[in-house]
Amino acid sequence: MSAATVTERRRLGKDGPEVSAIGLGCMSLSGVYGKSDDQAGIALIRRALDLGIDHFDSSDMYGWGQNEELLGRALQGHRQGVVIATKFGQTRRPGGANGVDGSPAYVASACEASLKRLGIDVIDLYYQHRVDPQVPVEDTIGAMARLVEQGKVRFLGLCEARPERIRRAHATHRIAAVQSEFSLLYREEATEIRRLTRDLGIAFVAYAPLGRSLLAGVVPDLAHLDAGDTRGRHPRFMGENFAKNRALVEKIEAIAREKACTPSQLVLAWLLAQGPDVIPIPGTKHISRLEENLGALRVHLTSADVDRIAAAIPIGAAAGTRYPKGGMRGVYI
Repeated sequence: MSAATVTERRRLGKDGPEVSAIGLGCMSLSGVYGKSDDQAGIALIRRALDLGIDHFDSSDMYGWGQNEELLGRALQGHRQGVVIATKFGQTRRPGGANGVDGSPAYVASACEASLKRLGIDVIDLYYQHRVDPQVPVEDTIGAMARLVEQGKVRFLGLCEARPERIRRAHATHRIAAVQSEFSLLYREEATEIRRLTRDLGIAFVAYAPLGRSLLAGVVPDLAHLDAGDTRGRHPRFMGENFAKNRALVEKIEAIAREKACTPSQLVLAWLLAQGPDVIPIPGTKHISRLEENLGALRVHLTSADVDRIAAAIPIGAAAGTRYPKGGMRGVYI
C-alpha cells in the first residue's frame, strides 16, 4: 500500500493557522533515542513535506540548538506554507537536571537565538517549554506577546502547564496551543487540561502520542533499546512496570489485527477521534515509521471502536510515571 498523504487539516487555536492533522515531533533527531544522523534527519523532514506534513515541532533544548539548526537546513527553500514550532525555557546545567528560565530578558534572548539557528525571520508558534514557577506567567507571556508585536513570533503556546496557569496566560495574550503528553497510556492530565482548552478555543498538541514507542509494539524488551537511549531511564520502561505496560499494549495489538492496521495507526486514529482540537505530533528517525504513522488517517473507527480501545487501557492503568522523579517535578505545574 502506498504511503498516505495528509489531507485532513486542523487549526491551531481559534485564529491560528491550519496544519496537517498529524505533525512531526523532531526531538528524536537529536540523539534522544540512541544515535541520530543529521543527513538522515533532513531526508526524513523532506519526506514528511512530500507527504503533506506542514507542522514541525522543535525546541532549543533538543540537542541544545542542533535540532533547530537541522530543521532550518531541511526546510531551506521550503518555508512557504510550513508552520515551524519551537520552544524555550529549559536551560542547560551540565551534570545536573535542566534549569528553567521564564524571565522576560531570557524570553527575548532565547527567541533571537532560535531565529538565528532556524534561519528564519519569524517563528510561527513559540512555546514556553517548561513553566518557571519563580516567574509569574503573566510576565513570561507578556514578554512573548512583545515578540508578537515585534513580528518575531506569530502565535504563542504553553507546555506542561496546569489549567489555572493556562487560564492566566490566556488572559494576558491569546494562547493558540497547549502541548502535553497525551496517549492511551497517559491521559489523565490531558483530559483535565482539555476541559479548559476546548472552552477557550486552544488547540491541544499531543506529544509522545505513541508512548515513546511503547504503544507501537516495537520495543519488546529493554534489550532492544540502543545505547544512549533515554527511555532506559523512564520508569514506564523499567522492570515490572515494563511488563505490565506490555500486557496492556498486547490488547491494543489484538484490536489492531482485527482492524487490519498496525498498533501505531490504531492509537493515532483513536487520538484523532478525541476531537478536532487534538493534533498529535509523533516523532521518529525512520521514514518507514513516518509513512506508517500517516496510515492512521485511513483507519476508520466507529464510536464503539473508540470506546473499546479506551477500555482496553483504562485511564490510570499504565505502570510507572512518564518521566523520572526529577523530570516529574518540572511537568504539569
